[in-house]
Amino acid sequence: MIERVLIGLAAMIVLLLGGRMAADRFFGKKSSSSVEEPHELPKAEEVHLGAEWDYRSYTLSRGEYATAIIAAGLAASLFGYLFYRSIWVSALFFLAGFLYPPHRAARVAEKRRDELSAQFKQALYSLSSLLSAGQSVENAFRGICRDLLLIYPNPETPIIREMERIVRRMEHGITIEEALSDFGTRSGVEDIMNFANVFSISKRTGGNLVEVVRRSTQIIAEKIEVKQEIAVLLAQKKFESRVLGSAPLAIVAFLSLASPDYMQPLYGNARGAAIMTVCLIALFGCLWVSKKIMNLNV
Repeated sequence: MIERVLIGLAAMIVLLLGGRMAADRFFGKKSSSSVEEPHELPKAEEVHLGAEWDYRSYTLSRGEYATAIIAAGLAASLFGYLFYRSIWVSALFFLAGFLYPPHRAARVAEKRRDELSAQFKQALYSLSSLLSAGQSVENAFRGICRDLLLIYPNPETPIIREMERIVRRMEHGITIEEALSDFGTRSGVEDIMNFANVFSISKRTGGNLVEVVRRSTQIIAEKIEVKQEIAVLLAQKKFESRVLGSAPLAIVAFLSLASPDYMQPLYGNARGAAIMTVCLIALFGCLWVSKKIMNLNV
């Protein structure tokens, strides 16, 4: 009876795993804690910012870290029991949960960068229109915050906080070029870093800043839109690949429940364990290949 319950739980997790992984791809959890930046910035020194302001990586909180280990460990242990029908192997598979938190942190960091990139496109539109209206660069960046609040009512939206930080740094005597360069470096987004470099060169050489910003906005916005279109087209295929990858596990669970005598020769002996091991390796190999195929960079 206990074995049937465990196999049933494994089957449910298998069926839900593909959908959960696909949803996490686009709707990852955000950090539960926010790090406020000091309102007073020294003129000649860089203020040490918390991890919340660095989009290149993400640090899981203790709760998130523990949750990631437990969730991944339980899923792995159920898979281990499903394939080997051994409590000891299941317990050994639980240790695989300790390998999951770094991957979880990397995925959350990637989601944060994608969100910031999409929000940055709106900031560029606002900056281009304000500069075209004849406003100075400083006033244009102040106006960006007001415009973005109409699109993103939450003042804690990352792009709004970043634009406010740039304005505060300008008020403390730091040049816009330095502020933008710092933002680009911390963002880890290629488009933001490229814009910061183009803006800095144009400002130093006395070029037509309005035209440079307009052209840069058009190019970067088109690139971001292409990325979003590709992500939408791939979302369904990624979901399908995970469902197909979960199908063999669901079949094994179903056969174990519906016809345990049929599956019995695969358990409790070296030959059966070897067959199951080969099948498990092949399954994860297919999932890895499908992930690499659909991992497109623009």
